[in-house]
Amino acid sequence: MTHDREITALTATRRMSHGAQLARAARLFPRKVAFQCGDDQRTYAELDERVTRLARALAARGVARGDRVAVFMQNSLELVEAYFATCRLGAIVVPVNFRLVAGEITYILNDAEAKALVVDRELADTAAAVRPRVPSVTTVLATNGAEQTPGLGAEAYEAALAAESPEPLLIDVPESDPAFIMYTSGTTGRPKGAVLTHHNLVMNTLNCAVTQGIHDPEEVWLSGLPLFHIGGLNGILSYLMFGGRSIIMRSGNFDAAETVDTMEREGVTACYFVPTQWKAICEVPGIENRKLSLRRISWGASVAPPSVLQAMARTFPNVPNYNMFGQTEMSSVTCVLRGEDAIRKMGSVGTPVVNVEARIVDEELNDVPVGEVGEIVYRGPTVMREYWRNPEATAEAFAGGWFHSGDLCRMDEDGFIYVVDRKKDMIVSGGENIYCAEVEAAIDSHPKVAEVAVVGIPHEKWVETPCAVVVPTDPADPPTLEEVVEHCRARLASYKKPTSLVVVDELPRNASGKVQKFKLRESLRQRGG
Repeated sequence: MTHDREITALTATRRMSHGAQLARAARLFPRKVAFQCGDDQRTYAELDERVTRLARALAARGVARGDRVAVFMQNSLELVEAYFATCRLGAIVVPVNFRLVAGEITYILNDAEAKALVVDRELADTAAAVRPRVPSVTTVLATNGAEQTPGLGAEAYEAALAAESPEPLLIDVPESDPAFIMYTSGTTGRPKGAVLTHHNLVMNTLNCAVTQGIHDPEEVWLSGLPLFHIGGLNGILSYLMFGGRSIIMRSGNFDAAETVDTMEREGVTACYFVPTQWKAICEVPGIENRKLSLRRISWGASVAPPSVLQAMARTFPNVPNYNMFGQTEMSSVTCVLRGEDAIRKMGSVGTPVVNVEARIVDEELNDVPVGEVGEIVYRGPTVMREYWRNPEATAEAFAGGWFHSGDLCRMDEDGFIYVVDRKKDMIVSGGENIYCAEVEAAIDSHPKVAEVAVVGIPHEKWVETPCAVVVPTDPADPPTLEEVVEHCRARLASYKKPTSLVVVDELPRNASGKVQKFKLRESLRQRGG
């Protein structure tokens, strides 16, 4: 028995869950501000104590190791507390996209069999509509008076914390345990729950730090992503590990001028935005005269048009620019285009990060020749454990011993990777493969086109052909199909040009800015397209 206890103790000394990461930072940097959101802020010591109290409150209500805690909140410090408290218990965080409707949320909470729900005032009415449909939820904690919402059946978040002891919790959480179930964005249909372990996320955090040179506790991080998104989560984990400060932008309408003000006032050293946000930031009048402290900038989540990349290079000429590419199932970063290559290899997602092995393969898992298109597959310690309670999807994703990304890519002679399309978005027209991203890039440069998405639609002769769904630059003067086809004539082979065009006010997007093409296909089907 003594030997068994010694083995258990030795094993425990090798743990580093995210609850432990926060405790470590609180010991090293107790008085440093860890997070701020608007006028609210927490030092590392304050955050660590509140996380312990919340973890105890959840435990007192029956939440134990392996139970799922759904967090349905807009960006806030309380959301951060809920994440770390759940991890400290050894329970599993289920972030819920606050832009989803009641039916979508109901599906996720039932699929995860969430035992507890943490919700804020802004989302309490939606949560109240969902709760009767999710019998597994036995506890709801609500912030800012939301516990009074009829039908929610919630307790007050702050009262629950105040009733608990701040004494440290001694819970051994193996790094192989799940930390998060991140539901995929659903660009191709119903989301699946990617199970990410503590080890997955710690390794991804280290990968990001090594790639970008993050190590200084004086770093100040700012992100334009929602924290239910894997990219938003990764940002705060990377800077917390080294004692940096993270500024959390409140959810709502993005204001580029206010963002630049924050960057200057707070001495932001690093930030991440999606391409549409960077476009707006670069257009802020007088930005070139601001006293900014940036050491690096980064982007991802969707494809950046060359015009946006060029604007970023002009606006921040001496700041390394990183394109962070990956996916939820990979925890998430797989490839990075580093600052020194941003212009030379514009359009590439870069090369695989440390600890990620990548290949571009055909249907039989054979490597394709340099320059040819295949699916990119991965191995490494950041690959998710599984899809939550979905063995069929898990087996398909891990066929042949590699994780199948679903991304079609090519590699150049220098080893730089270029994303061509999503595998499920590729159009096969008359036996020829058409990559939507290539067609979109050609159409995007038309002056009358503000945004474009290309999808395949049925064709009597060719089986399917490209349809361009366009948001016009000027709604009063949208482009015609003839104008777009003529514009593409010198840019694309004839069979790649769109055979139809639909003008819309906006493209359907998920929370990370990705176009939901399955919704476009359904809309076109209903139109008879």
